[in-house]
Amino acid sequence: MAEEKILLAHGSGGKLSHDLIKQIFLPRFLNPFLEPLDDSAKITNRPGPVAFTTDSYVVSPLFFPGGDIGKLAVCGTVNDLSMIGAVPSYLSLSFIIEEGLPIELLKQIVFSVRESAEKAGVSIVTGDTKVVEHGAADRLFINTAGIGWIRPGVNLSSINAKPGDKILLSGYLGGHEVTILSQREGFKFQGELRSDCAPLNDLVEKMLDACPSIRCMRDPTRGGLATTLNEIASMSNVGMVIEEEKVPVQESVRGICELLGLDPLYLANEGKLIAICPPNEAERLLEVMRNHPLGRQGEVIGKVTEENPKRVVLHTLIGGHRILDMLTGGQYPRIC
Repeated sequence: MAEEKILLAHGSGGKLSHDLIKQIFLPRFLNPFLEPLDDSAKITNRPGPVAFTTDSYVVSPLFFPGGDIGKLAVCGTVNDLSMIGAVPSYLSLSFIIEEGLPIELLKQIVFSVRESAEKAGVSIVTGDTKVVEHGAADRLFINTAGIGWIRPGVNLSSINAKPGDKILLSGYLGGHEVTILSQREGFKFQGELRSDCAPLNDLVEKMLDACPSIRCMRDPTRGGLATTLNEIASMSNVGMVIEEEKVPVQESVRGICELLGLDPLYLANEGKLIAICPPNEAERLLEVMRNHPLGRQGEVIGKVTEENPKRVVLHTLIGGHRILDMLTGGQYPRIC
């Protein structure tokens, strides 16, 4: 039996388009908001201020240890909402599909989207599908938008960091980007490499329950920890000091970075967060973090300072100091 593949006609708006929606998307995402198949979803329950985000996913390869483009799209959008203190609730999902993509592969990705959405507690309420000619895209791209409602009493922002605050990191750095690199280039490294791709909203909820005075949360995706801290330092007009010995990096990732000339402080992550909190809350927040499966390797990695505003300084393992500048360009393309 010949393998079914996506045709340009699947994006024409005609019968094949409707069949694709009814046979592949609707059975996995059906809910009262999506069921009418109107041009927009009507969201009627509005418990508070709305957070709204959008993102696009072009990762190559589509599947990798620890995830795939579908899981990445859901987790990335959920995490962006969570970092502003919102409860992620509704997602849109748009597929740009290259002609010739096997339909069975599309089904696998759609199933992964549904599984990830269920785990994160969000609903896919609207979407779109476009098919482009062979060679006009690299198999499949996904665009998302997300809506959530910000928790009462929470005010998370990159402008909130204050001198004396502590900086926490939820776990090991660099696993996602190193995994993508190894899969794409066919490197055979010793040890198991897996992306850390995961939805952080449950961890964030528990952290905010314990410490609603958290100043700022960010997920260090493209540009990694160093770039994200530079962004916060610049927005808050503060300095930061990071202790290298406290930054958790798996030995396998560290070894690969040394081999390839990469810096784990600049590698992308898809299941980690940075939290900045008042100094008297740090130990309690760290305990909450380590009690969660996604924060087991959490550490207090540094502090916010009045000195050196808009700069991030690393105290190195050998007792020296190093300025961590913002990454000028990506170390490796298409990692999310």
